[in-house]
Amino acid sequence: MSGFVYLIGAGCGQYDLITLRGLNALKKCDVVVYDALIDENLLEYAPENAEIICVGKRAGKHSAAQDEINAILVEKALDGHTAARLKGGDPFVFGRGGEEISELQKHGIAYEVIPGISSSIAVPGLAGIPVTHRQTSRSFHVITAHTADGTQDFAQYAGLGGTLVFLMGLNKLGEIAGSLINAGKPCITSAAVISEGCTAKQRVVRGTLADIAELAEKAEMTAPAVIVIGETAALDFSGTAGTLSLSGVSVTVTGTRKFTEKVGALLESEGADVRRYSNITITKIRDIPPLDGYDCIAFTSSYGAEIFIEHCKSNRIDLRTLAGVKIAAVGSGTAETLASAGIYADIVPEKYTVRDLGEAIADSVKGRVLVLRAELGSDGLNKALCERGTAFDDVKIYDTVSRELPPVAADTDYIVFGSSSGVESFFGNGSTIHADTKAVCIGAQTAETARKHTDNTIITAFPHSAAGVAEAIKEDRK
Repeated sequence: MSGFVYLIGAGCGQYDLITLRGLNALKKCDVVVYDALIDENLLEYAPENAEIICVGKRAGKHSAAQDEINAILVEKALDGHTAARLKGGDPFVFGRGGEEISELQKHGIAYEVIPGISSSIAVPGLAGIPVTHRQTSRSFHVITAHTADGTQDFAQYAGLGGTLVFLMGLNKLGEIAGSLINAGKPCITSAAVISEGCTAKQRVVRGTLADIAELAEKAEMTAPAVIVIGETAALDFSGTAGTLSLSGVSVTVTGTRKFTEKVGALLESEGADVRRYSNITITKIRDIPPLDGYDCIAFTSSYGAEIFIEHCKSNRIDLRTLAGVKIAAVGSGTAETLASAGIYADIVPEKYTVRDLGEAIADSVKGRVLVLRAELGSDGLNKALCERGTAFDDVKIYDTVSRELPPVAADTDYIVFGSSSGVESFFGNGSTIHADTKAVCIGAQTAETARKHTDNTIITAFPHSAAGVAEAIKEDRK
């Protein structure tokens, strides 16, 4: 049975410039074929078991030939898969979407095109340059710097009114500017180059046709870049996002998808450039026993709390049955997870460690304790309870499983680890961090595990939550 192919315009720069329709389609695909120019955070929205295929097309780097990409789409669809062809910008703005559709049509494969925000409009716009303006430019023209036969009609371009937008032309900037001048375009015409537009690394150089190539070279502008020529290139209508507290700070966030999404969203709201690397998943391995006979239930992580909440929902356990049962949480993050379901922790130690949690429980609980924790979690809580003579049952309800992901070389300012298992998974698959990257860890145990793998600076976030991670980075920036 033939599958289906979505040709999705991923937008440009940061992942949240994709359309809602495109994002919803991506979530349904079990195969994703993507370009190098997309924000790889978008891959986090594909199903966790989806096959991810990179066919990167970036200057100076190997990429799959177009025929090869076409063949992949056809093969996956004929095998019955729902595939996403995730393309930077818009599929039809120099995106070769038409070639891919022609191949799908030859094989009778069903498809849908989902438009995307083109860099020809969005990159200048977010840099404060409108491609049209009623008083200065009533049209704009999008031109590729790379043509099939290598020729360009600069005499025609020079005679056009409005704004000229050149894509993929940074290496030919001097030739473009000089050719336009030779074709009659005034050398004082405003020009701008936007490098890595719509990202936290965006840089803008403004000048004229006479000096823009020299200015861009001096500024060491890098691809991808958009070139804007015309009166609007002198305008600056950029916003105030650069004033946020974490503007210019780059952070890699590791862990489960839920964790990277929560922490990543908070850091992005503060202006950080976030890269998500969801390298672990949580798997329930054992049922929670009947709650009768326990005077306290202890949670050593938010993951255990989430499984317990789901257990109560699926088994229709009325929370009123917990009356008289004390709830203990290792830290504020775990307590917040419980509170989201109307379960409020009675015991949260001042120091967010399992050892201190055990001490706090022993001080206030006289009866039996149910400990719900990870298969490979620290036994510090159990040791503390044993030493104080507190009766308990240790139930390991979940395990952490590493996802099969290609290793990464994290070169961001910071990298966030939410658990020891996340640290082990990250370094265990061959991933590395740059010598200047600082590790921000939730919990002393996570920090201790990180020290076994790196000599880099390690920061322990407090409180042990997404907000604590943000505060730790802000404090370190001071």
